[in-house]
Amino acid sequence: MITLEEFQKIELRVATVIGAERVPGTDKLLKLQIDLGGEQRQLVAGIAQHYTPEELLGKQIVVVANLQPAVIRGVESQGMLLAASTDDYSQLALVTLHRPLPNGCRVK
Repeated sequence: MITLEEFQKIELRVATVIGAERVPGTDKLLKLQIDLGGEQRQLVAGIAQHYTPEELLGKQIVVVANLQPAVIRGVESQGMLLAASTDDYSQLALVTLHRPLPNGCRVK
C-alpha cells in the first residue's frame, strides 16, 4: 500500500501520439512521439504485438510524465504510457480518454 501523498507525486498527463514506429530488431517495442501540450517527448512501449504504429496516430493516451528517463534497447524513453492487460499479456488496452482534452491536462 502507498499513501495518498506518495500517489500524488505521480504526474499523470494527457498526451496525443503524433508519431509511431517499430524499434528495429525487436518484436514488442514501439517508439512513440507524443505531444504533452507544452513539449514533445519520446516514449518506448512494449505494445507492438497489440497495436500497429498507424492505429496509434492521433490517439490521446495517459502517460506518467515525471518518470526518470530510461534507455530501452538503445532508445531513450522519456515517460511511460498506461495500459491494462491480462496476467499473461494476451490482451492489452491503452488507457485513453472518452472525450478529447487539451494535451498536458493532469489526470486526477
